[in-house]
Amino acid sequence: MTYVVLSDCIGCKHSDCVDVCPTDSFHEGPNMLAINPDDCIDCGLCVPECPIDAIREDKAVPSHEHGMIALNAELAQRWPNITKSKPALPEAEAWRGRPDKLQYLEDYSETV
Repeated sequence: MTYVVLSDCIGCKHSDCVDVCPTDSFHEGPNMLAINPDDCIDCGLCVPECPIDAIREDKAVPSHEHGMIALNAELAQRWPNITKSKPALPEAEAWRGRPDKLQYLEDYSETV
């Protein structure tokens, strides 16, 4: 079991969850965060910190978001570790609750 950042994080990137993670499992992309499943100790402290409910236990990930389990693991290998919270993206409120956000995922490799 591990925790997973869902596509709801795309465009928002709230990072309150980072401050409570005892194992520094979060990694930061251009417009979302990811959790490294190898580092996550399944404590669940991050879940209530997310103001948009974008973190779930892997067993509770909705079926339409199952791809996010593998994607978190992949992105955590490429993206830098984040250990302190930062302000959410400026347009976070406009992105809150927007459906089908995966198509807007940005990756550092796309900007290089």
